[in-house]
Amino acid sequence: MTTRPAHPAARSIRTTPEGLMWEPSERWVRGRKGDVTVVDSRHPVLVWEPHLPVPQYAFPHDEVRTDLLRPAQNPPAGAHTGSRIFYDLHADGDVRANAAWTFPADDLAGHIAFEWFLRTDTGLDHWYEEEEEIFVHPRDPHKRVDALPSSRHVRVEIDGRVVADTHAPVLLFETSLPTRYYLPRENVRLGLFDATDHITRCPYKGTAEYWSWRGEGDVPPNIVWSYPEPLPAVAAIQGRVAFFNEAVDITLDGERLERPDTPFSRMLRKGSRS
Repeated sequence: MTTRPAHPAARSIRTTPEGLMWEPSERWVRGRKGDVTVVDSRHPVLVWEPHLPVPQYAFPHDEVRTDLLRPAQNPPAGAHTGSRIFYDLHADGDVRANAAWTFPADDLAGHIAFEWFLRTDTGLDHWYEEEEEIFVHPRDPHKRVDALPSSRHVRVEIDGRVVADTHAPVLLFETSLPTRYYLPRENVRLGLFDATDHITRCPYKGTAEYWSWRGEGDVPPNIVWSYPEPLPAVAAIQGRVAFFNEAVDITLDGERLERPDTPFSRMLRKGSRS
C-alpha cells in the first residue's frame, strides 16, 4: 500500500513561481483512450494556468499508464505554461501526438497532465469523475451553476421582432458568465428558427442542440440552444430554450438589458461574418 501525504484540512489554492495555481482533489478520476484506461487516479491535482479560465488535472506518475507514453516527436512551443517535456500516447492501435506533458513547477513534480479530446484532437476519448462522464474540461470546485425557476417577465427580440415572451423562465446563474434565461418552448417562436447540426458539451450542463435565425439581418448562426437531457444538477432547464444575450435584445421586467461582452461575443461576431 502506498502512503501519501494527507490532503490539507482546509482546501487552499497554492501558487507556484511559474504562475500556476493548484490544489489537490479528492475525486476519483479516470481517462480512457478507446478501450484502454490510461489514467486511474484517486489523488488528482487541479491546475490552473495563467492564460486559461478553466482547470485541468495532473496525475501522479504511478496512477498513469506511463508505459504507453513516449517522448514527443514534435513537442509544441508555448502550449502550456513553461512546459518543455511532452509525450506522445501510443494506445489502442493509435498514436496521439503531445497528448501529455509535465509542468515545470517543483510542487507538481511527479505529475503528468493530459489533453481532453473534446478540446483538441490529441487527448483521451473519455473522462470520468467517480461514475459520471465529464466533458470538455474538469469542473471547477470554485465555480457555481444554479438553475432557479422564476416568475420574472422575460421578452426576447431580434431586430425589433419579439421571438419569445414569458413569465415562467428558469434563470441560470453561472460564475463569471451573464445570467442565461431558459424559457418554456411554448413561449418561444421556434418556427422562426431552423434546427442545425451544431452541438456543444458543457461539464456543468450536458449536451446542447442549436437553432439559427431564418430571418434577415446580421444575426450570427446558432444563437438559440436547449439541453434535452441536462445533468441532474440543472434538471430545471430540461427542454427549455435559451438565447445568447450577446446577440439578441432581452427585456427583463420592463428593463432592456445591455448586451454583455464575453468570449462568446467574439465567437458570435466571427460566426456572423462567415
